[in-house]
Amino acid sequence: MAKRLIRFDWAMKKLLRHKANFDILEGFLSELLHFDVKIENILESEGNKQDEYDKYNRVDILVKSNSNELMLVEIQNESEVDYFQRMIYGVSKLVTEYIKEGEKYETIKKVYSINIVYFGLGQGLDYIYEYKGEFIGLHEHDVLLPSYFQQNTFHIEKISDIFPKYYVLKVNNFNKVAQNTLDEWIYFLKNNEIKDGFNAKGLDKVKEKLLYEELSDEDKLTYKRSIENHRIEMSVKYTKEHEMKFEIDRAKKEAQVQIAKNMITDNETNEKIAKYTNLSIEQIQELRIQK
Repeated sequence: MAKRLIRFDWAMKKLLRHKANFDILEGFLSELLHFDVKIENILESEGNKQDEYDKYNRVDILVKSNSNELMLVEIQNESEVDYFQRMIYGVSKLVTEYIKEGEKYETIKKVYSINIVYFGLGQGLDYIYEYKGEFIGLHEHDVLLPSYFQQNTFHIEKISDIFPKYYVLKVNNFNKVAQNTLDEWIYFLKNNEIKDGFNAKGLDKVKEKLLYEELSDEDKLTYKRSIENHRIEMSVKYTKEHEMKFEIDRAKKEAQVQIAKNMITDNETNEKIAKYTNLSIEQIQELRIQK
């Protein structure tokens, strides 16, 4: 029987901020970004401070790599219509928070915004999206490139290498067999399970360090409560949605019945009433009897 693994978002809140567990995040980020990431430390910003009012449906962690890059990893469970705007805001805050007054703009750090969402963000069938911004000429339709001096000074090839990079992982869209190591991470994020044979960077550390059985009694209790709170939130959301649907259907049915009654008064045929109300002939006949 496979050992029980704890959820990645809960691990981000409680375990992955410890230096001994950096290797898990390093593995995930390395697979996603396609270069080896080594974490120097975990930073705190206004955007990821935790307090008693934090909700379980959102968790983020801010990483500084040994290459002086900032990587903001955020997990969101509940739908937010303005989530794209929040991504922009979060990156903008990081850019301004980590440049000291009087410093040159060239000291601004490269920012990666990694967003793991468990809801239908935007329209798209894929499960991994990467934003690649370029400046395109309106008339010549050419891509604006950095000067040779800028290329040599900042070690870049494209202007987009300077700007923040955004990733969106739509976990719920993943519904197939893992075909590469990044897919293995997405499989884990969706199913909270690691299959035999998976060898993506960091997953071996997940199996070693994110075991429910290895948690302290206090953390086990906290984890159980967080899972139960999540279930309650999902139940409340489900109930509200279906109550609303029930009320809409009821109001629609009442309107159809009233239209049918009016048409009966006007001596319209059952067939015509059925066409305009979607009521069955039997339902219309019952209304005639009641009248």
